[in-house]
Amino acid sequence: MRKINKILAIPYIAYAIGVLLIYSYIALLMPLSLDTVHNSLLITIAVYLSCVAILPKVTNYLLVDKKLYIFPVMLSVYSVAIIAIVLLRIDYSRPTLLYGFIIVLFWLFLSTLISRKESTLTLSAINNFDIKTLSENPRIELQVIEAPYLFNKIEQGLVVNLHNPLNAEQEKFIADCSINNIAVYHSETIREMIEGKVHTTHLSENTLGSLRANPSYCIVKRGWESALILCSLPLLAPLALIISAIIKLESRGDVLYTQIRIGQGGKPFKIYKFRSMEIGCPKAGSKFAPDEHARVTRVGKLIRKTRIDEIPQFFNVLKGEMALIGPRPEQQAFVKDFEKEIPFYGYRHMVKPGITGWAQTVQGYTADTETTKEKLAHDLYYIKHLSFWLDVNIFFKTLKTMLTGFGAR
Repeated sequence: MRKINKILAIPYIAYAIGVLLIYSYIALLMPLSLDTVHNSLLITIAVYLSCVAILPKVTNYLLVDKKLYIFPVMLSVYSVAIIAIVLLRIDYSRPTLLYGFIIVLFWLFLSTLISRKESTLTLSAINNFDIKTLSENPRIELQVIEAPYLFNKIEQGLVVNLHNPLNAEQEKFIADCSINNIAVYHSETIREMIEGKVHTTHLSENTLGSLRANPSYCIVKRGWESALILCSLPLLAPLALIISAIIKLESRGDVLYTQIRIGQGGKPFKIYKFRSMEIGCPKAGSKFAPDEHARVTRVGKLIRKTRIDEIPQFFNVLKGEMALIGPRPEQQAFVKDFEKEIPFYGYRHMVKPGITGWAQTVQGYTADTETTKEKLAHDLYYIKHLSFWLDVNIFFKTLKTMLTGFGAR
């Protein structure tokens, strides 16, 4: 069984078996001589290959369980395929696409479960840091090595705290590993990958230099986010009208709620949201979300839980004040306090704030200064690793938030 697991852990072998299973399963159930069935078979194979190409990229930022992303990735890819079928007027077979969906879902789950053990990261460690911070993660196997240090003891890489003291023999061994193309990881880098956050207590000048978002991707990001909003307007506009009517019927006052928030570069801007609270209540200034529950209306609870209250912020995105994905914009009063209490807090303003973000989907809403420090660590991780695939990862996490209510106020 171990041998089979190793074989299936080789990507191209798993891909080939998947294509063979899809072809055999559909050929058994449907006549391939029909053009509609043949077209649908090719579409299913294309969808499968797209899924196996996307999944590793989406799950690359954390040592997460890949199978949790299989179903949402499949739904997204199949949705794109269906749109292409409609726009290009391709003849297709509905039963064939359904059978294809079933076999692709089955094989992706099965191959992921079989190769799960082989995907564990096996690292050798020089014991100059707290090993427990890494060894407790089930997706990592740490083997502490001692002098004499030998290359044959290392499997997938060497992990060491490069900022802690090392003796001459250890320093030479690390240099020799690099020369011989053996991966050397800083322990905080692995910890960052596991936890999905950058710890401000370990920031140095070099680390701060890496907290610069890719300017080229930021331009592309604005383009694809704006295009996505414009394409979704035919669906969003009727929904916005219905929500506006319900808000107006339930309680008096404006449909939209505005507030000054802090954006990129520390510049203030006006954020738009559907009003979810009663008006005329005594104002207590800026508050954390949990302190405002008493003012939330019945419809407000629903639109907050599903994040529908943030639809008007698409206008902020089109204006260039926000992004679809990024650190959540904070209130002015909070920012002033946090900049005094939390080191490096201002670094979260290096990128445009977002309607949804890494910290919000991983941690949820903050309720005090301590949880805000955690939120900052997640925000810095996002800025450091900003890319299309990390944004896609957050997109799927946001879908989960909308369905489960996690991260909603």
